[in-house]
Amino acid sequence: MSARAVRIALCDDQALVLRGLSSLLADLGVEIALECSDAERLLAALPQRPVDLIVSDIRMPGLGGIGLIRTLRERGDATPVILLTTFDDPGLMMQAVDAGAQGFLLKDASPEDLKAAIQRVAAGETLLQPVSLGPVRAAWTGEAVVDSAVRLTERERSILRLVAGGYSNKEIGRSLHLSEGTVKNYVSELLVKLDCRDRTHAVLKAITQRLL
Repeated sequence: MSARAVRIALCDDQALVLRGLSSLLADLGVEIALECSDAERLLAALPQRPVDLIVSDIRMPGLGGIGLIRTLRERGDATPVILLTTFDDPGLMMQAVDAGAQGFLLKDASPEDLKAAIQRVAAGETLLQPVSLGPVRAAWTGEAVVDSAVRLTERERSILRLVAGGYSNKEIGRSLHLSEGTVKNYVSELLVKLDCRDRTHAVLKAITQRLL
């Protein structure tokens, strides 16, 4: 994605928010290919105007952001999605992850943080904006039983905390004085150890199992 601007679609039912996001991101070099006020219009337009990534409000009339992702995945569309919310709600975050969102970000993030999130998710990473651990553990009902057989080293916990913050393997390596390849190996081993399909689920499972 580095050779050209990331093409994105924006979806928000509030006209001022939609225009504001579009203007701010365009000023930062992000290409806005589509702007829609609801998920249904976006789903109808995407086949004719494919994008690299979708940025959508999570709460909208009709399908909403989570319904948008589920519909995309059901029809075989793997376009990555970042969901934006004004609520620091762990339950919503986990619904978004389960639906297949690659990113979850609060709307009070700076335009620069949103651009960075777009670039990371478009490059194949996941971004889970950190929230308080207590509500996450309480809201995650699918992992109620703690697996006492799973043990994480302090190094593994450090890496997972940085993964939760949206850091890339290169940035994690720089922070912990490890090579990018070593970090990648750690992450792969963590996915196996935690029996998770991706980085975001690994972080959530580690939180709910009280491993972080």
